[in-house]
Amino acid sequence: MIILITGASHTGKTLLAQRLLEKYKYPYLSIDHLKMGLIRSGNTGLTPNDDDELTDYLWPIVREIIRTAVENEQDLIVEGCYIPADWRQDLGESYLRKIRFICLAMPEDYIETHFDEIIRHESDIETRLIKADCTPDGLKQCNRWFIDTFNSYGEDVVLIEGDYDKVLDKLID
Repeated sequence: MIILITGASHTGKTLLAQRLLEKYKYPYLSIDHLKMGLIRSGNTGLTPNDDDELTDYLWPIVREIIRTAVENEQDLIVEGCYIPADWRQDLGESYLRKIRFICLAMPEDYIETHFDEIIRHESDIETRLIKADCTPDGLKQCNRWFIDTFNSYGEDVVLIEGDYDKVLDKLID
């Protein structure tokens, strides 16, 4: 089984991957780690701020990692925001049957009422620096893009509303 997790910034993709690893003992690949390895090693001239270009650059690599894991009958969790909304078109039905896809996002009202809590938990799994663009409006725009774009490709988007832990618990079980 491949569990493919994507979603907007600060939605808990890494936290979900960590909890799935702990429950199912599946290894996981952080696309952010792959991204930084390629950037720091000089294998690309892209920077961490080149989101659209990074998706185009990283997805073919991630896609082939997924294919290899499926072909080898290995379990793997892959998480990160660099998964294109049309990802399914690159994989045949035999691969798709082995993939569980999760896209996380938060509606605007949740961001409004929980922004301080979201920021307070942003380093629960990995230490991150608060960026200047991490504002309620920035998060709303990012989440709206994920909701609209992935829904337009027929993907279900898991909306984080109410109790965050309950949402994750439902995804884990």
